[in-house]
Amino acid sequence: MSSAWNASDVTPDGAAWLASAGTYPRSTLALWEERPDAPVVLPCGSVFDVVSAPAMFGRRMLDRLWDDGPGSGPVAEFRGRMLLFAAPGTAQRLPVLLEWEEWGTRDRGRDAPEARRTNAVPPLLCHGTGDAVTVPAPSERAIPAAVPAPSERTTPADPALSEGPARTGPAPTGTTAPARSATRSASRWLVAPDTRQPWLPGPEVLLWAAVRAARSAVRISIFPPADQDAKVYDVSRRR
Repeated sequence: MSSAWNASDVTPDGAAWLASAGTYPRSTLALWEERPDAPVVLPCGSVFDVVSAPAMFGRRMLDRLWDDGPGSGPVAEFRGRMLLFAAPGTAQRLPVLLEWEEWGTRDRGRDAPEARRTNAVPPLLCHGTGDAVTVPAPSERAIPAAVPAPSERTTPADPALSEGPARTGPAPTGTTAPARSATRSASRWLVAPDTRQPWLPGPEVLLWAAVRAARSAVRISIFPPADQDAKVYDVSRRR
């Protein structure tokens, strides 16, 4: 990818959706209204799961989802990791699907193209029920006014302690294709939620994206660097 995804803004509805994952949503919204730059720790498993990938590989997955697939759900970048928000249950199912994908290549040998493809998938961290993730703060203008109940409290994350299918239509409701820019940030939204019910990919879609991303990495690595003035042709599509 020639340039980084540019950060995008969370809408008021998107902020409300994120906050709904916590025990006290109104407190989360009130905190963001007071401190719009504060990351917040939110639990996974009920509203969303999160698949965390290394930044470079996560960007390849994101490219595949938007260039060749159905798009993505919300996506954030936090401290060198790509956080892909997924449908609840994905954290439990995706590792099983990845394991089955690897089993299918064992009889062919580790040097087979299929084996190289699956071995190129780095360990993906799947966060589901019982886990929590730190999400970047939305922009100040995205936060709707909220008056928290007296008993509600939400603690912001301490940065010192935190660590396919072919596209057949428009982007899924609840997400907007990310713009591209050279801007970089340690914590930001790349595809921000913008509705109270954003579309979330399931384990099969993310498996497809991971395999496609791994395949592209293998295809790049098996060819020597090209001369600067030479034309490069992708012959992998030749039948």
